[in-house]
Amino acid sequence: MNILIGQSGGPTAAINASLLGVYLEGRKHKEITHIYGAYNGIEGFIKRNLVLLDGKFDEPQQADLLRQTPSTVLGSCRYKLPPVKREESIYRQIFEILSEYEIGAFFYIGGNDSMDTIDKLSAYGSLIDSPVRFIGVPKTIDNDLMFTDHTPGFGSAAKYVNATVREIIRDSSVYALNSITIIEIMGRNAGWLTASLSLLHKNGEDAPHLIYLPEKPFSVSAFLRDVRAELEKHKTVIIAVSEGIKLDFEDHTDDLRHQVLDEFGHVGQLAGAGKALERVLRREIGCKVRAIELNVMQRCSSHVASLTDIREAETVGREAVVSALSGLTGKMISIRRLSDRPYAVAYEAIELHGVAGLEKKFPAEWINDEGNGVLDAAHDYFEPLIQGELPVKWENGLPMQYVL
Repeated sequence: MNILIGQSGGPTAAINASLLGVYLEGRKHKEITHIYGAYNGIEGFIKRNLVLLDGKFDEPQQADLLRQTPSTVLGSCRYKLPPVKREESIYRQIFEILSEYEIGAFFYIGGNDSMDTIDKLSAYGSLIDSPVRFIGVPKTIDNDLMFTDHTPGFGSAAKYVNATVREIIRDSSVYALNSITIIEIMGRNAGWLTASLSLLHKNGEDAPHLIYLPEKPFSVSAFLRDVRAELEKHKTVIIAVSEGIKLDFEDHTDDLRHQVLDEFGHVGQLAGAGKALERVLRREIGCKVRAIELNVMQRCSSHVASLTDIREAETVGREAVVSALSGLTGKMISIRRLSDRPYAVAYEAIELHGVAGLEKKFPAEWINDEGNGVLDAAHDYFEPLIQGELPVKWENGLPMQYVL
């Protein structure tokens, strides 16, 4: 049989490592004849936008280059499959193409919405008694997939934001005047990535002095009290806010962000919380204030990727192939933590249906009572995920990248 790989959703520094894992494991098994990639995920597949990957990553230098390349070499999409009852013709079209290319297993690398896509395809395959196996390969910097300890892509993003915010702390402390720096971190409705900045406290930093997550109600009035209290203790106050915090509508309504929903019903552009709070602080406190939005750098900075993350991303890809060849379908490869010290994990195939469309939130028991900080208990969870550095290959002073 032939197999198919697709990438979907937001890019990460580790998603290509998962593609490599599927590819390398697939090349080991004689029952797999060809490996295809779908440009732009399921949306591109419907348009027959496929590429034959055979031989693309066989050489060690090709594989090494792919591991260190961020984003998705096959492109991505945010295409939502309609319910079967509403538009079955799309499903018939997809399965006709799968048959045409003799695809026996489809591996879809992505987050919540990608798991929804592969779950729907698996369910339809069962409905029509198709032999094609469907396996979800997890990725997301948001770390919000259910029933997995963490997601590939998160560790590298956490390593990047911690390294970058530490540099911002150094830069912000050089002047003998009061200042406030707000750093907005990605994560949608889950605060995992923002919360990981508590690791800086374990590494000797006082900052971030305040950390706000979407898991706790956010009050602008309480925020102002918190900031004033910190300014009494520090001339420079560093604040980390998750992009998904919900600013209360009773306070400073004019500063709220305009939200536009995407096809999945999510806020299409969450960014803006930091700038909104910057305007509030300028007006209410009046000292030097700036908001920094790390934006896409959080998910594409492979030059500081976590080696642990890259290795695990590749392994979930390999495990996906093993699961499919054992006859499994409708599954996602999950990472189960066995211990923190020494750090150890196991991999298992779990039901896709229990993952698709759900969000795993940051644990309330790791947030302080005031809702403006993260407790030290979270450190044992975060610390192993950012360990190690990928041996990045450079050319003319810049990190090399693979372009398909």
